[in-house]
Amino acid sequence: MSRVVYFDCASGASGDMLLGAVVDLGLPVEELRAELARLPLSGYTLETSRVSRSGLAATKLDVVTGAPETKHRHLRHIVEILDGSTLAADVKQKATSLFQRLAEAESAVHGTSPEKVHFHEVGAVDSIVDIVGGVIALRWLGASRFVSSPLNVGTGTVTMSHGTFPVPPPATAKLVAGVPVYGAGEGELLTPTGALLVTSHATAYGALPPLSIESVGHGAGARDTPDRPNVLRLIVGEEGASAASERVLVLEAEIDDMLPQLYGPLLARLFDAGALDAYLTPVQMKKNRPGTLVTAIAPPGRRAAVEQVFFAETTTLGVRSQEWDRTTLEREVIAVETAYGTVGVKVGRRGGQVTNAQPEFEDCQRVASAAGVPVKEVWAAAIAAWRERPRNP
Repeated sequence: MSRVVYFDCASGASGDMLLGAVVDLGLPVEELRAELARLPLSGYTLETSRVSRSGLAATKLDVVTGAPETKHRHLRHIVEILDGSTLAADVKQKATSLFQRLAEAESAVHGTSPEKVHFHEVGAVDSIVDIVGGVIALRWLGASRFVSSPLNVGTGTVTMSHGTFPVPPPATAKLVAGVPVYGAGEGELLTPTGALLVTSHATAYGALPPLSIESVGHGAGARDTPDRPNVLRLIVGEEGASAASERVLVLEAEIDDMLPQLYGPLLARLFDAGALDAYLTPVQMKKNRPGTLVTAIAPPGRRAAVEQVFFAETTTLGVRSQEWDRTTLEREVIAVETAYGTVGVKVGRRGGQVTNAQPEFEDCQRVASAAGVPVKEVWAAAIAAWRERPRNP
């Protein structure tokens, strides 16, 4: 069994809506305040209230600040704030990666580098609190994975510091590249902070997966709209016997004019960009030339980063992509003791039943090297130890 959180974004999403939904699920506001106090950031307060949105009770969370800030922060300023905090290491790392991703999206829109991007709205205190608070709140849920509905971006236009733009505005459109979206309802429903938090956590998009529902939280937006409850709904539940199904993006390019030495670094860069898998296949191309098909499998939200690696690290002029369904087993690594040393065994389960158990090959290599024996002997010993291990009653 694994805990799943489902983002129901029928009315879009924003950072404060997400925080309100997690507070609605039971996160104590004082605990959230205490965690955010680890940031060297002042000039704000958190306020919560119970409100009604089209007759549905929801939690409204507001990050209240004083006069609007006149200074604009660069990426390095926000990284300095995070580095100077006493946040948990994983929260600090996740928040930093989110701001880095936001800077990459903004830089692509404005034709500059991520380091030179001026964060306007998303560099203000309330947006920093929304993003860091969102990371803290979603961590508090203790989910094994996150799934999202298609994202409702809204319709019409939105006015920002750079002018008036159609919905979704440019940076938001970059953040949701490769993710299923649609437009319904009036105005901007998906904010940059909402897009960033949802797409950086969700690994699959679509209908609500089969769950045994534990709880439901509603985070209220600012307006009470007549056509639908203006809330972000979070559904928390346990996944049962069915194996986890998710959408993945498959990107590929055929290449016949690149130095073979460059393929090794290419694969490493693809994994660094968030690819779940990457591999090479020999192919026969036009003009009877031998070539290489480069394939990367990635979460839909990592499309832009993976595509960038294709264009930066290879000689290709184009990248094909399509979405596939991927079904995965529940996985864990169990350590077993052999005569040569400790080896991890990767175990796959479906519906609680073990379907695969394989020793971790790097462990086998390490232990074999230390013991001065063939790797195959350590591998066989690990399999035997797994089969002979004590079972829980």
